[in-house]
Parts: sequence; C-alpha cells; structure tokens
Amino acid sequence: MTDNTFDDEIKKIREKKLEELSNMVQKSKNPGVTEITGINFNDFISKNSFVVIDLWAEWCGPCRRVAPVIEELSSEYAGRVAFGKCNTDENQSLAASFQITAIPTLLFFANGRMVHRLTGAYPKENIISAINRAFPL
Repeated sequence: MTDNTFDDEIKKIREKKLEELSNMVQKSKNPGVTEITGINFNDFISKNSFVVIDLWAEWCGPCRRVAPVIEELSSEYAGRVAFGKCNTDENQSLAASFQITAIPTLLFFANGRMVHRLTGAYPKENIISAINRAFPL
C-alpha cells in the first residue's frame, strides 16, 4: 500500500466518523416525535413545558398527510416544543379522555395543561400559527 492510498483510507475513515458524530449530535438535539401511550402520556406532558400531540390512526388518510409536517416541526422546534403522536386505535381510553371524535387532532399543552386543540388536516403554516398562539416562544 502506498502512502497516498493509506492517507486516502485514513481520510475516508475520518470523514465517516465525523458524519456519524454529527448525526449523533443532531439526534440528541432533535429527539424527533415520541410515541405516546396511556403509559407514558403523563410523564411526557410533565417533563416538557410545551407539547404538541398528534392523535391519529393508520387507516386515516388525512392523518398520513399531517404526519410528515409534525416530523418537520419537531426538527424546527427542537429544544423548544416536544412533539408526540398517539395512535387512537391502540390508545382508545386516552383518546376518549380528551373526547376525540375526529382525527387528526392536535392537542397543545403548556406546563401540563391543555391550552389548545386543532382538529383536521391543516397545512404546515396553520399548525405553526397555532403553535405560536399557544406557546410564548
């Protein structure tokens, strides 16, 4: 192996490691969207000052349109607003406790208290407006 080949290999290894470290740092800054169940709901709400929970179901077409928006917003608001998603089919009692009759429904919590609700497949701009109205960011 020549010195140039060896140097190239070392450079590739360094670049790969830097990329891995960068991805790890990014994930720690943006934990993404947390799966919410009846078991972790209270803990999630109490540990985060500002929370948006997306109530959805697999079979719901409008829910599938909202899901990527929630993912994007979890990145854009990382460190300021925590995002969760709750499958209403798997967590019927939790959905019933908030009288969810239509999905998708977004629930907004500030300091453990529900402060706003948005039902329907709204575009990203509308959800951003609701976040800005609900939370003093």
